[in-house]
Amino acid sequence: MGLKMSKLSLEEKIGQLFICGFHGLEADEQIKTLTKDYHIGGMVYFRRNVESVRQLAALSASLQALPRNNPELPLFISIDQEGGMVARLDHEGMSRIPGNMTLGAAGDAGLTEEAAILAAKEMLALGINFNFAPCIDVNNNPSNPVIGVRSFGEDPVKVAEHGNAAIRGYQQTGVIATAKHFPGHGDTAVDSHRGLAVVPHDKERLSRIELLPFREAISAGVDAIMTAHVIFPAFEPEEIPATLSGRVLTDLLRDELGYDGVIVTDCLEMHAISKSCGIPEGAVRAIEAGADIVLVSHTLSDQIAAIEAVREAVLSGRLSEERIDQSVERVLGLKAKRLAGSASSYGGDPAFVPVPLTPSEESGALLAKIAEGSVTLVKDEGNLPLNCAEPVLVIWPELRHRTEVDEPAVHQYNLANALRPYGDGVVLSVIGTHPDDEEILAALKQSADYEQIVVVTYTAEGEIPEGQSRLIEALNRAHGSKVIVVSTRNPYDINAFPDTGTYLCLYENRSFSLDALAKVLTGKLAPTGKLPVGLNDRYPVGYGLS
Repeated sequence: MGLKMSKLSLEEKIGQLFICGFHGLEADEQIKTLTKDYHIGGMVYFRRNVESVRQLAALSASLQALPRNNPELPLFISIDQEGGMVARLDHEGMSRIPGNMTLGAAGDAGLTEEAAILAAKEMLALGINFNFAPCIDVNNNPSNPVIGVRSFGEDPVKVAEHGNAAIRGYQQTGVIATAKHFPGHGDTAVDSHRGLAVVPHDKERLSRIELLPFREAISAGVDAIMTAHVIFPAFEPEEIPATLSGRVLTDLLRDELGYDGVIVTDCLEMHAISKSCGIPEGAVRAIEAGADIVLVSHTLSDQIAAIEAVREAVLSGRLSEERIDQSVERVLGLKAKRLAGSASSYGGDPAFVPVPLTPSEESGALLAKIAEGSVTLVKDEGNLPLNCAEPVLVIWPELRHRTEVDEPAVHQYNLANALRPYGDGVVLSVIGTHPDDEEILAALKQSADYEQIVVVTYTAEGEIPEGQSRLIEALNRAHGSKVIVVSTRNPYDINAFPDTGTYLCLYENRSFSLDALAKVLTGKLAPTGKLPVGLNDRYPVGYGLS
């Protein structure tokens, strides 16, 4: 990559500071316009862009080949591939990478690094070179509606250990790693997709907990850091989010912490920005504050307005071209470091990309080992192991609607599927994640015929949905301490029904974790996972029955 910044026009330099999303399985007019006319530096994939291994590899190749003024300058092709419950890549032929809290419960940073290496190899095969991961927020607020299992846990030292392991895995394989969300989104009770969150703690507490993993990531040489749309009064006395604060991005991150890598914003279409100052003004203010890359993920009119607002800010003198050049230099430096070579060399030839990307004999043992090490037994009053030769009722919550923090999995696989190899007496009862009165009554009525009942819970945002909680309370009244409850996302659900006889934590509802859970439930595997977060005073961090 030999192109120098001096060869770029002002418009081309500004374009390099933007990563944008689009809506097609192929390169559509939106992304063609942004690439050719607005010279953007890269794209971001969501599930809407993914259908299959070869489709995605072909899409990446076609994006790098799009007509543009400087074809020798490769494009960032980015994605949020955190693993577990935030995984854009879990289609047929792609490995089901575990999520952070699963890795935190397994407690082995070496496995975290191996998982990142596996993920990075598959991303590169698909032409993806920039991962918006790992999430190194310290999840110390059980009511957090947006982080939860995306965090490695609530111990900042362990979060840092696993975060650095993931960074090593990605970057040594050739994928750009991104530590997020600076300076920490773990102790919030508001989802920044939907509004402004505040972390009110003082500098000493923030330095000791929230900032510790970021300091360690900087020491480890992380390529990029993503900002949080969160207000930190200790650093910024004005009521503005970190993304727009020079005191946070320049004074704290650049000057105090010594970070000289690329700063990328979280998406400016999130309500914390779009509903306050607006996306165009947000783009200008983020660059003023010290951001190098602005992320605008969805809407073409917003993307164009943001790019044009930055250009107008330079022409008016509000932003100096010197300030633009500082960020362009970092962006081009990162491209030279991680994307060296001709643009056509990124990813394999789509016609020859293997399906699966990684043979199961190479990936299966690692993914099973992580999952089996993560299953955490919190409480048992004599209900384990199950006898699958006798009837077992599994009540399964089905995710039916996509939200900003939740996406239905591509593959339909539930706990009953995982248990059936151990006996043919397993019966499945499906409810929604927000069951109504009719579903609750039907499940309760069905349970009357069973002595062995396993209820799976699924909580994506803060507290367990009321309908799930009401169902478990009713089952406990009807069956006493015989009910087994398994949380398959946020682990705090037991606080809503503390008298449940048996409680296990799984942290995700993907196939490897469910297979590991089935082994534990049937006595084929001893649970060794430890809580990465404290559930309450009785069940602190590190707790777990064997």
